[in-house]
Amino acid sequence: MCGIVGYWGPNAESGLVERMAARIAHRGPDGSGSWIDPAAGIAVGHRRLAILDLSSAGAQPMTSPCGDYVVAFNGEIYNHLDIRCEMEQGGQAPRWRGHSDTETLAAALGLWGVRGALERTNGMFALAIWRRSTRTLTLARDRMGEKPLYYGRCGSTLFFGSELKAFGAHPDWHPEIDRDSVASFLQYNYVPAPRSIYRGVFKLSPAHLVEISDPLAPLPTSVAYWDIASVARAGLAIRHEHPADIEHRLHDLLRSSVRIRMAADVPLGAFLSGGIDSTLIAALMQAQSGSPVRTFTVGFAETAYNEAEHARAVASHLGTDHTELTVTPEDALALVPQLPAIWDEPFADSSQIPTFLLSKLTREHVTVSLSGDGGDELFGGYTRYVDGLRTWRLLSRLPLPARRILAEAMSRFPGPISAVAESVLPARLKVTHLADRLPKLAQVMRVASERDYYRSLVSHWREPESVVIGTRRQMGGSSAELGGPGATMVDRMMLTDMQTYLPDDILVKVDRASMAVSLEARVPFLDHRVVEEAWKLPPEWKLRDNTGKRVLRSLLDRYVPRELVERPKMGFGVPIEHWLGGPLRDWAEDLLSEERLRREGFLDPAPIRALWNEHKQGRRRWHYLLWDVLMFEAWLDSHA
Repeated sequence: MCGIVGYWGPNAESGLVERMAARIAHRGPDGSGSWIDPAAGIAVGHRRLAILDLSSAGAQPMTSPCGDYVVAFNGEIYNHLDIRCEMEQGGQAPRWRGHSDTETLAAALGLWGVRGALERTNGMFALAIWRRSTRTLTLARDRMGEKPLYYGRCGSTLFFGSELKAFGAHPDWHPEIDRDSVASFLQYNYVPAPRSIYRGVFKLSPAHLVEISDPLAPLPTSVAYWDIASVARAGLAIRHEHPADIEHRLHDLLRSSVRIRMAADVPLGAFLSGGIDSTLIAALMQAQSGSPVRTFTVGFAETAYNEAEHARAVASHLGTDHTELTVTPEDALALVPQLPAIWDEPFADSSQIPTFLLSKLTREHVTVSLSGDGGDELFGGYTRYVDGLRTWRLLSRLPLPARRILAEAMSRFPGPISAVAESVLPARLKVTHLADRLPKLAQVMRVASERDYYRSLVSHWREPESVVIGTRRQMGGSSAELGGPGATMVDRMMLTDMQTYLPDDILVKVDRASMAVSLEARVPFLDHRVVEEAWKLPPEWKLRDNTGKRVLRSLLDRYVPRELVERPKMGFGVPIEHWLGGPLRDWAEDLLSEERLRREGFLDPAPIRALWNEHKQGRRRWHYLLWDVLMFEAWLDSHA
């Protein structure tokens, strides 16, 4: 795992690009390197976290054996030995200097070109490739978006790299905040790709590459070398296959995915929450290891947020070497001021806090950790798939005009309606904090289509245009349609999440938290072979009887008693609601002051102050919306 950075413009200097790379030294503390072509004006920098081949033979940037390609690489190619075998069997292998995956990639570029090399890879990566003969820069990203890659222009200089903070060391870096991106951030609690928080600076989309031949010309459109929507459609077309055969193949693929992600020349372990996904990954690791696997979990004093006892029980059954840390509120609160610097862009998924603390604990013992992320999106694990489907079926029975009349009443009178429901409904039908939930349901009831319904369901600020000053943005999305007779609503929800929430929230969270402490996190569920196989599963093998991940539960029965993992989904959260009413109240009051908001000129103070006052008074629970604003304000404060 590493960090890459570079620029193409006037005055390519090794000293300058090395200072840029130093800004992301946390991504690669084991070494640094640079490569420049003064005549072309390009400079590439690299920070190395040595995982495979710890010798200087794995140092970067690296030139291909043919001398035409220079590559800076962030990530891992897990099947690089298979690629070497293909070269050797064809009599096309160079004389290898070491055993790093970067050397394999450099040779593959010279032999098959960029696209041919990428299509052979199984891994996570962000690449910057300079072709000397054509003076062409190619940027590429892994299929599911595990590793980040930004690119864009300021003035006469083209920038590219793993994190935005690296660009700040260059004298030409004078970015402008994109107000449309601020609006998108408030809606989703992250800035969706391909935009970044800065105008004219982009995130390369997963499974895409972009080829740039002129740093001053308009940026070309990126192209896909793999497409998750096409994978989904192909899988749906063959769902008639026998489910048991698919389960058997899925088990074999998951074993293989875990096995190749256990390859490392440094200590390795796994995150373990005790839930289905992380338990299955840990079980597959232990089944293929000759010694106890290192597993790690963090627990919290607040019972509602604590999964440590479940992880401990699973670790005991599997026989792993388990390490557990109980996090105090003081530990978590001390991290809050550091969040903007770690995440680099506005980011408001509060589970970033325990994810960072878990990564920090893990890095004290190992350099690589496997994670169970991706299981929910692939196998129907989120409760919103169940609840969302049920709610939409009920709502769609009502004509849209009638739904909108009811929605208006819910928005205007949530308190009285909640009070009436509390007094007349039986206990089994009562909903906690109903007054807070009614406005959200009202927003959902107003939409006309299934697609807009789901987008509304996963939104925070549903009309951010009313809060962000000067935005032109309208609610929309870039997710592909998934039609055909075999496609269900849950399929479409999962595909949307794989295209948006997974790469832009979950994987950003894991990458920044782990890389901030120089830990490499690997995600076996996102092996593209597993993803392709998962889409072949009949829907009832994912979601049945209001329970998700049916096939994973079946696989896990081979390793762990069902009672150890069967419990309501908890998530990985922190008590933001209580913190804003207590230890973070003064911090929040300062960031949300009317004078401050007016002075900055990005957000309209009126609706924000209204929510904050209601929250402080205990009349309503607005902590999720307020946390979005607070994370933007904290980011703005640290990046001004």
